[in-house]
Amino acid sequence: MDDLYRELIIEHSKYPHNAGTLENPTVTQEEKNPLCGDQIKIDLAIEDGVITDVRFVGRGCAISQAATSLLTDEIKGKSLDEIKQLTKDDVLDLIGIPLGHNPVRIKCALLPLKAVKAGVYSFLGTQLEDDEDEL
Repeated sequence: MDDLYRELIIEHSKYPHNAGTLENPTVTQEEKNPLCGDQIKIDLAIEDGVITDVRFVGRGCAISQAATSLLTDEIKGKSLDEIKQLTKDDVLDLIGIPLGHNPVRIKCALLPLKAVKAGVYSFLGTQLEDDEDEL
């Protein structure tokens, strides 16, 4: 079973889904892993509280790039409330390889989740500020 997931990680790191940038993203969020140098920049298109499109650019290890590819597939069409509920275990289930013995690799796998959540919370914070301005 591990071989199947290793092949999945290699495939997604070589041919990532949702690679690139959006022309007019609602939110752009960039995160870095200082321990290993991985970098991810994610563009989100958000309409009516739903992620309608997502693209990313990044560089780093196969795990960070594959996790980002898999996570971007997962979040398309999800509501912001659903995104807020995503957990570390959800991402680790997506990549399918137990990383419990290697905390550095866990940070690589969770980098895209950090970027997506930071982007969503940034967007929600901006909305709150806009709502307060209208009061």
